Order: sequence, then C-alpha cells, then structure tokens
Amino acid sequence: MRKLQRHGVRPVYSAQLGPVRDAEYVRRFPFRKAWLPITILALFDIVFLVPAVGAFAQASAEWAKFEDLFDLVAALFLSAWLIGWSIAPLLMTTVLAILLFGRETVRADRAGMEIILGLPGLGLKARHDWRHVRNLRLETPPKKSGKSWRGAHVAFDYGANSGEFGSGLDEEDLDAIRQGLELACGQLIATRDAEPEELHGAWPEGRAQALMSEPADQAEASGNRVTAQASTTSAIILVLVNLVPVAGALFWGWNLGHVLVLYWAESAVIGIFNLCKIAVIARWFALLAGVFFISHFGAFMAVHFLFLYGIFIEGIASSSGGDLGEVAAMFGMLWPAIAGLLISHGYSFFANFIGRGEYRDRSVRTQMSEPYSRIIFMHLVVIIGGGAALVLGDAAPVLVAIIAAKTWVDLRAHLRERRGA
Repeated sequence: MRKLQRHGVRPVYSAQLGPVRDAEYVRRFPFRKAWLPITILALFDIVFLVPAVGAFAQASAEWAKFEDLFDLVAALFLSAWLIGWSIAPLLMTTVLAILLFGRETVRADRAGMEIILGLPGLGLKARHDWRHVRNLRLETPPKKSGKSWRGAHVAFDYGANSGEFGSGLDEEDLDAIRQGLELACGQLIATRDAEPEELHGAWPEGRAQALMSEPADQAEASGNRVTAQASTTSAIILVLVNLVPVAGALFWGWNLGHVLVLYWAESAVIGIFNLCKIAVIARWFALLAGVFFISHFGAFMAVHFLFLYGIFIEGIASSSGGDLGEVAAMFGMLWPAIAGLLISHGYSFFANFIGRGEYRDRSVRTQMSEPYSRIIFMHLVVIIGGGAALVLGDAAPVLVAIIAAKTWVDLRAHLRERRGA
C-alpha cells in the first residue's frame, strides 16, 4: 500500500449531512459484507452492552432517589463508570452499522467529483477537481493488504496520491462508470503523468503557526517576551490565589476541612481546563478523548470528595451520609476562593497554553494524564498534613504548613510546565 504523500493538490474534505443531492451522475456502491467479522463484532458488542444496560439502570435508580452526599457520590460514580464503559460498545455499534449499511456514493457534475463515505444521510465527503483527476482504472489489491476487502475496485490518481471507490467490480462496470463520469464532467478523463504544479506545495499543518509570519529573529524575540511576561504574570496570580485560604482562616472562619475541600475544588478546576486543552489538541477526536477523560477523572473526583468530607468535615465517628444542604452552604462560603482559582487557571490557559502555543507540542495521551501527577502530589501533601492535624489536635500550625507546602508544590509544577513548553 502506497504511503500517503503530504504534498501537492488534495481533495477538499467536509461532512455530509442529509441525503446526497441529485446531479448528472450519482451511483452508490455498498460495502462488501464479510459476515464472519460482522458476526464476531456483533457478539462482542452484545457482551459489552449487557453491563452498560445494567449500569444505566443502577445509575438511573440512584439519580431518582438520592437523599444525601453518599447517594449523590454513588450516582456520580456510576454515571462516570457508565460513560467510560459505553465508549467501547458505542464504537463497536458504529462500526457494525457501517459494515452492515455503509456505502460509498459517487456524485459528479461539471464542477467536480464527490466521493461520500459513510451511512445514508451521514458521511465524510471528499471533493475532487476534474482538472487533476487522471488515470481512471480497475485495480485488484493483493491479498492480506489493507484494501483486500474491496476486491477489484475503481482507482484514479489525484496529485501525488490516489483515490478509490467501489468493490467487487469488473471491466464492464469500469466502462459504465467512466462513461457516466465523462458525461457528467463534459470531458474525457485524462490519462497522463502528474504535472509538476500538481505535486508541489506541502500540505498545511493541522494548527496555525502564529509566529511563522514574523521574521525568525523577530519571532524569537517576540516569543521570549511573551513567554517571560505570561509566565511571570500567571505565577504571581497563582501565588496570590494560594494566599486566599490564609485570609479565609483569619477572617472568614475557615478550618482545615474547608481548606482541603477548596483544594479538591481546585482539582476540579484543573480537570475542567484540562478538558479544554484536550479539545484544543484533539479537535474532533476530543468528542471521544474528552468523554473518556470525564469518565475516569469524574469517578476519581467523586470518591475523593466523599473521602475528604467524611474525614475532615463530618469526622470519622459520624454515621451521617452527608447533608446536601450543608455541602451547598460550604461551597457558598468558599466561592471567593473558587472564583480566584477559575481566574488563575483560566489566565494560565489562555496566556500560556493558547497564547504561547504550548498545545503544539502536546499529545492527547500526555494531556489525559497530566492533571494526575500534580493533583496526586498536591493531595499527598494536604492529606498527610490533615492527618497530622487530627493527631496533634492543633490545626493552626498544620494549616499554615499545608498552605505553604501546597503553594510551593503548585509554583514548582507551574514553572516546570512552562520550562517544558
């Protein structure tokens, strides 16, 4: 199989929503059905769907009658687990639908040729300019190749690459297709080598390179100024926000439990902006990667909050499931600090991740796991400190130590992340 060449002319891709419009030539080519793989995939799909249906029933029951914090956490945990588990059966169901009902539709008129791949009413469309379509032919791929499922099919050259459509065709089909396409475009399909201009020009990268329009030395100097300014400003904001718990303890009556819950809320804020980062990096793939991140991060956060609330707010000896009114009142008391966290992490997201272009060197895999290293280290500090306060019985010095240690951990992680960008 030829490797994709990322230069020269290329088709214009877009989504196809709704039925294919009429044109001078429209022909549909259903996918060849391989019943053994379809049967195996259907069985796997059923195996994965059964637990998903059971989890959905349990989660629905929890959401219908939760009365306290424990019930709410159980509902959130089951929902997060269901979201993560459902990714596999949803993907398998989608592939199964494509294998059973998928097709390629070729639509041609004088403006160009469109090849639409997908299901009826939903697909991916590739539009080709007639000036660059050449060498229409019948090809039979070798066995065990990536295109062997097609069998004999129509192929054509376009720029430095080739396109194809159809499956299980013969020379008679090729003649009919050629005749229909040439009638639609009003000319003969060329038989020739590629022109030099059809092979020149590298394809643009997936993301805009903002500094590329500047001269190299000017771009570097500008980038250094932006880096220093954004990093310094975000570091100052981070330190100021981390001092808010000190004001809370001195003037608003916050105790150790409130500070630990605030740090839990910061983990949630980090998760929210990490989801935004995944969306920037992955684009459309974020619909899948983001859902997976929400599932495992949401389950982790739900159980972690129940742990913190049960030990540091209500106390180990309490048998209560956690009054939701008291939880809401507590977050109402913490709202100034939570607002500050949103501002701090929001500024860092827009000034550093977007403004400095940190997203250019990130992958979805690393971004999915990035919050955990910071969150786990941060919470080891606060939980150990919280345990020390419970043992010593005097929370004030431990609270000061926790705030100082957490601020140092945050600032160190922030600066290391900026240096690595």
